[in-house]
Amino acid sequence: MMESRIKPCLSCSGLATTLMDATTDKDPLVQEQIYNALCYLGESEPEEILHSCDEYLRQHDKLAYPHRVIILKAMETVVKNNIASLDKSTAKVVIFLASNEMTKSKEVIREWQQAASSVLVAVGQRFINKVMEEVLTKFQPGILPHYFIVQTFANLSVSNVFGMVPFLNSILGTMLPMLGMAKQDHMKSVFCYALQHFSESIQEYLANLDKAPDPTVRKDTFSNEIFSAYEVLFNSWLQHREAKLRLAVVEAVGPMSYLMPSEKLEEQLPKLIPGILALYKKHAEAFYISKSLCQILEASVNIGSRSLDVQLDALLGTLHPQICAPADPSVPLTVKNHTEVLRCFTVLACSFPDRVLAFLLPKLESSNERTRVGTLLIMRQIINSAPSQMEIKKPFILSSMKLPLQDSNDKVKRAVVQVISAMAHHGYLEQPGGEAMMEYLVRQCALPSEAPKKQTPDADDLTSDSVQSISVNTLFLLSTTVDRMNNVLWPYLLEFVTPIQFTNALTPLCKSLMYLAMKKQEEGENASLIRYDLNGNLPSPYALTTRLLVVSSQPYAGDCRGTAALRLLSVLQYSVHPALEQLWSKRVPSLVEHIEENTEKCLCQKEWEEKLLLFLQETLAAVSDNTWICHFVTEMCRQLNSYNGFPLEKNFLYKCIGTTLGACTSKDLVQKQLQELLETARYHEEAEREGLASCFGICAINHLEETLAKLEDFVRSDVFKKSVGLFSIFKDRSDNEVEKIKSTLILCYGFVAVHAPKELVLSRIEADILKNIFQYFNTKVLGIKVETKDLTLKLCLIRSICMISQAIYNGGKCGDFVFSRKAELVAQMVEFIKAEPLDAMRTPVRQRAMVTCTYLVSVLEPHLSDPDRTELIDTCLASVLALPPDPGQERDGIGSDAPHKEILYGDTLSALKDLLKSLLQRNLTPHGLQDMFAHLGPWIKSNKEQERQRAVEVSAALLDFYLGKLNVSTVIPFYNLGVLIALFSPRCSDSLASVRQHAVDCVYCLLYIQLCYEGFARDHTDEMVEGLKALKKGLEEPDFTVLFHTCHNIAMVVGKRVPPDQLMSLLLAMFEGLADPDKNCSRAATVMINSLLKERGSVLQEKVPDIMSIIHSKLQEVDEEHVRKAAQQTVYILASQHKSVVVSSLLGSALPFDSHTCAMWRSLAAEPTLTSQILEQLLEKVNRDVPYKESKCFLLGSGSERIATPLPLAATCALYEIMSAPESGAAVLGLYAPLFVTLLLRVSCTVGVQLPKSLQSRERRSSSLSPAPRSLHPCSCAVETLKVMLARGGSEAVTRAVGSAGGWDLMASPERHHDGIAVLAGAMARHAGPRLPLIVKNLVPTLSSVFDSQRITTTAFFAELLNSNVVNDLMLLETVMDNMTGRQKDPCMLVRMLALRGLGNISSGSPEKVRKHGAKLLASMVNGMDDKDDPHNLVALEAMSSLSKLLDHLEERDIQSMLLHIAIRIRPFFDSEQPGLRQSSIVLFGNLTKFSEDDCEAFFEQILNGLVTLLLHLQDPKPEVVKACKFALRMCGPNMGCEGLCDMFLNHLREDRSLHYGEFMNNVCKHLMQSYPEMLNRLILTNLFYFKSNWVDIRAAAPMFIGFLVLHVDEDHCQQVDLDQLISALNLLLKDPVPAVRMKVAETLGRLVRIL
Repeated sequence: MMESRIKPCLSCSGLATTLMDATTDKDPLVQEQIYNALCYLGESEPEEILHSCDEYLRQHDKLAYPHRVIILKAMETVVKNNIASLDKSTAKVVIFLASNEMTKSKEVIREWQQAASSVLVAVGQRFINKVMEEVLTKFQPGILPHYFIVQTFANLSVSNVFGMVPFLNSILGTMLPMLGMAKQDHMKSVFCYALQHFSESIQEYLANLDKAPDPTVRKDTFSNEIFSAYEVLFNSWLQHREAKLRLAVVEAVGPMSYLMPSEKLEEQLPKLIPGILALYKKHAEAFYISKSLCQILEASVNIGSRSLDVQLDALLGTLHPQICAPADPSVPLTVKNHTEVLRCFTVLACSFPDRVLAFLLPKLESSNERTRVGTLLIMRQIINSAPSQMEIKKPFILSSMKLPLQDSNDKVKRAVVQVISAMAHHGYLEQPGGEAMMEYLVRQCALPSEAPKKQTPDADDLTSDSVQSISVNTLFLLSTTVDRMNNVLWPYLLEFVTPIQFTNALTPLCKSLMYLAMKKQEEGENASLIRYDLNGNLPSPYALTTRLLVVSSQPYAGDCRGTAALRLLSVLQYSVHPALEQLWSKRVPSLVEHIEENTEKCLCQKEWEEKLLLFLQETLAAVSDNTWICHFVTEMCRQLNSYNGFPLEKNFLYKCIGTTLGACTSKDLVQKQLQELLETARYHEEAEREGLASCFGICAINHLEETLAKLEDFVRSDVFKKSVGLFSIFKDRSDNEVEKIKSTLILCYGFVAVHAPKELVLSRIEADILKNIFQYFNTKVLGIKVETKDLTLKLCLIRSICMISQAIYNGGKCGDFVFSRKAELVAQMVEFIKAEPLDAMRTPVRQRAMVTCTYLVSVLEPHLSDPDRTELIDTCLASVLALPPDPGQERDGIGSDAPHKEILYGDTLSALKDLLKSLLQRNLTPHGLQDMFAHLGPWIKSNKEQERQRAVEVSAALLDFYLGKLNVSTVIPFYNLGVLIALFSPRCSDSLASVRQHAVDCVYCLLYIQLCYEGFARDHTDEMVEGLKALKKGLEEPDFTVLFHTCHNIAMVVGKRVPPDQLMSLLLAMFEGLADPDKNCSRAATVMINSLLKERGSVLQEKVPDIMSIIHSKLQEVDEEHVRKAAQQTVYILASQHKSVVVSSLLGSALPFDSHTCAMWRSLAAEPTLTSQILEQLLEKVNRDVPYKESKCFLLGSGSERIATPLPLAATCALYEIMSAPESGAAVLGLYAPLFVTLLLRVSCTVGVQLPKSLQSRERRSSSLSPAPRSLHPCSCAVETLKVMLARGGSEAVTRAVGSAGGWDLMASPERHHDGIAVLAGAMARHAGPRLPLIVKNLVPTLSSVFDSQRITTTAFFAELLNSNVVNDLMLLETVMDNMTGRQKDPCMLVRMLALRGLGNISSGSPEKVRKHGAKLLASMVNGMDDKDDPHNLVALEAMSSLSKLLDHLEERDIQSMLLHIAIRIRPFFDSEQPGLRQSSIVLFGNLTKFSEDDCEAFFEQILNGLVTLLLHLQDPKPEVVKACKFALRMCGPNMGCEGLCDMFLNHLREDRSLHYGEFMNNVCKHLMQSYPEMLNRLILTNLFYFKSNWVDIRAAAPMFIGFLVLHVDEDHCQQVDLDQLISALNLLLKDPVPAVRMKVAETLGRLVRIL
């Protein structure tokens, strides 16, 4: 083995040897690649490779078997792929080798010997005789063969049936004596395996005799041998204790039984079947036993065995439990076992139907659930698979199903449904007893549909679907797909429509019935669709119509049963009544469409019920037959009790009854049915009370006299007295029952009043209706001081009175109607409202009482007295406004009905507004308005948010109503305008957004009311007042700036519109507003006072200092924005008089400035001239003092730190505050350049500078007090000030651009400061160009500053300016460029680097100037590349990057003299460890290619030198280097003289395109070898250099590169390669620690076959 590694043989076999040597690699992926490489060699030279493998394995006898396996597997693949062309002699060699490898070790080494056996099987596909010739030599009589000899026979018999079967007779003859010699279990198992496959192959051969080479072969050719083998297997080995062996025997015996002589099989069955059955007890995994048993049973039946009869009981007794044991779907073999056992039952049922049924049917009575389920599964199987044998057994089977039909177990139910489905397909359900099956199926459909819940893993579960869903699917399938079921199901299924217990099954029932009816109609049975003469049990048309109409009222319940019910109704139209055909054909589809267009959430239930009732009315009108209608209403009443427990449906049925009674002309029947309804109603249910009242109301439309008479009769009747006395034993219950009956009767009267014709009912209201209502409701209205506590009774009374008031209100003669009991009723409502608790809203009593009062006070005479009116208003306001913040939540925190409570609260508030409007309507004057706000005022000023919010909302509604109703005939003063405006205008700044919105509405309405009183028309539009509406949008969010503007604008409008005589009252009321409990409103008052004073004169001018002191104290008390704004005007006045003192004293304030000091600074920005003078003073203070002092840092040893000086720091902070005020803009513009330069250098000098210790502790204290203070850190402070200066100087775009690029953070970083400055300079060039000449002029002197930081800053700024054309436009280019070249000798390396960057930037900033200054620029770049004081090559890197950019703008003659020098100088950087250097040098190389035309050959040589490097670095770990390589190769492409290569580089190496490297390299090498075949050796040698690369991907790419070169080179050029050197290098790399590299080496070794 060592020799072949030291001196590789230069041949295909040599390469194979090298690869086979490498099989010792431990990495499985490398082993896989070696296998692939050997296969690749085998594709090229199959014969040679197979001989090489043979020779290698023979020579390396000691090679461990795992490595031999790789070679053998490769041989198998090569043989399989080339079997058709394989030479006979090679086949012999391979056969001999594989045979030896397989049998070399007497021990079984499975992986190795299996691989060798697979080689023999592969060869045996074509050379079966040669294989058998060799293998049979090792299969000698009397000598136990090798394990894998036998297995190979077995596998050959499967893979080559026609070739192998002719050998089997002699093999079996030799094998039989060996069976007795086999002592070890594994040998016995392999003999079983062989016998199983031999038997299967023989069966396949016999089944395809027409294609077989020897058609004379017969089953009896093998019968005796197979039987002899069977005897050993069954009599001896099956009794073995080893389970695996027993299973192997069983697997063999099954197929063998087909081949045994018939008489022998018959003779063996009495022993064989019990023997097999006994194994079930010994083996948990039964599939193989069941499969074999099924084969034995089929073989027995095929020979017409009589022995099975005797075995039947044992068979059934053993197989039945196998089905009863549940199959686990996660274990496939258990499912397969079930299938095989069911096949066994099919075989037995076909032969012994009586006995099988006699065995199975009693099992249905078992107490064990699994037994019952298993039996039903078998029943389904034999019903389906043995139909002819079961035909006469149908009645017997049906009668035996009675017990399972009563089973409550879900799994049994599912199995029964499956049996019923099978029965339906085979005609069972047409037999007597079939109807019971159908009823059972419908009952399962009616089970409650389960909510989807997580299934627990249950192996017993037949399926995850529920019984109900399986039953629904089954019913639908039987109705639609099994034609023979049509007459069974129609019209029988109609019997299940009306019984209430089948409600859940209605949807599938209706769908099935509709489908069946349509089929009947297609058959022409329209008129006689339902034959009542033949089907006595069917529900009547009245019953069906009632039922389907009622369930449609809840259309989405039960899987959208409304649609199904209506569609069925439509199909049954002729059967219901012939006159309905036209109406229903038109109406039903539109009802169905309405359901389908909506969803359960969006359907309006009231509207839907009205549609159905209208449909019912139209139906009754269309029928127009009183007898039919009487039957119909009687049926409706009969069904009422069915809907107990279905309150919504029952309620709707009552409405249907009312509608139908209304259409009934028989008054006796109407009274009889009304009496019956009153007697049978369940009064304790709310829906029932509501339904009964609706019924009476609807009935009264046509039968008012009868309805009122029946209500009076009922009260006087014994029934009422009985119901009162019935529960007298249980006193509480009795009282409760009576109250509920009274409640219902009161409600009935209300519904009658509101529904009945107004011309008839008005005269009856006080005389009959109210008299009876108060008779039931015992209150002090009748002088009886008994107050009911029953909520239902109370609500019903309120509701009934409301409906009566509504009836009077809507009545045609209401103007003449005097309601004498109005005051009493209002007082009663007030009592109800007072009785409600104020801590929560639990009932709708408030809302309904207020709605009732609204109707009572609206237009009904007589008027309420003032005391009654006051009490009504105060009671209602307190009842609603004082509720807690969330009236929907109970105090105990249970909020499950919160949405309902929220709706109730909204309705109650609306009722309050409507009531107050109706009261205000009675007195539409300023006095009436003042009176209303006298009640509302305290609530508007409440310190509780919810009370304010509700009060202002109500106020806005009232004022809007007042304005809408106002009709001024004479001009009169609106005397209370000022007071009311002062009440609302500060609320425009309330803490609640809703209050702010409504407050604006209030002010808006008040000002328009004032205009009306001034004589303007009501439709007059005032632009100023209209402006208030536009302000509302800004009040949605609590932005104080917007609130300030809004309050200011409101004050401006108010100031212009308030009459002079009301100004002082307005101001006084406003000052009172400063003490408003809501701080926002007090601030709004301040703003409004200032705005009013500004607008209406300087009446308080002499008191400015006093106002200042007040505002200053307010600043200390409340630190709020609006108060601060109010202070600014005063501070400005002071500063205009005492400028220097104000500046000095403010600079003396403690740092950091508190918020009050900051506010004062900002006030100095009010006037440009003053601001400019103050800014100049502050700039002088920044520049005069040194920026920092060096301080020894004792903790850090000898080091020192820089400490900021206080005065420049304070002045910087002051500059920030002043310039942060928008008003400072003009002054900042005037001092733009000095401010910019001073602050830029301030930033530069404060990078890394610390605060003095005293200030550090003070800043920490202030930050703990203030939530988000502005940093006092010197650099942050300077950066923030520069930002605000730019923003204020009109350069917001600069600030944004720098911020979005992260420039401000970079500026404050010591390491990246210059990058931040570059970002700033770029932004200045783009957005502030005209400012640059002065800035450059001010900056130039700092290039000679003693501070390094200032020189770096200025150089970085200038360098980036050169990146923009603006320096050229402003004629600054030469100045800035000269300053950059002058920095080339600067002692600071960073300055030198930035200077080069700047010079390079000229290429993008002023490209047209590059040629003019080309010599100077090139000299600078070359000098930069040769910088000696550049340990990390940073200056060189910059020089290369800059030169790359400059080259685009130079011509060839400019650079010709330096071209090769630069190319050679940068070449070492291609493989630099620094990614930046690699990237820049490669990009520069790509750019240089443009200048190679005049010196083409010399530069082409440089391209070839770099080509391999560039291609390999496409696998560089750094993406930026890969990108550079793509660019360089695209640039090199046109210079390489190969069009294909050039196209590839241009197409595949686009930046936006991902690269499939292997495929790309394959194509590159193809072009290289076509165009430059003589370069092969040079390219290979360059790649060899990268075998030692530090980068794994490049180490892997290099051998792959070589492999592809070899793949595409012509034979003529192969000799130039030094194969010895190459293979040695690859051998060495084959030991690389990284598997990926070794894989590529193995792949390449396989390809070297091309150049041998």
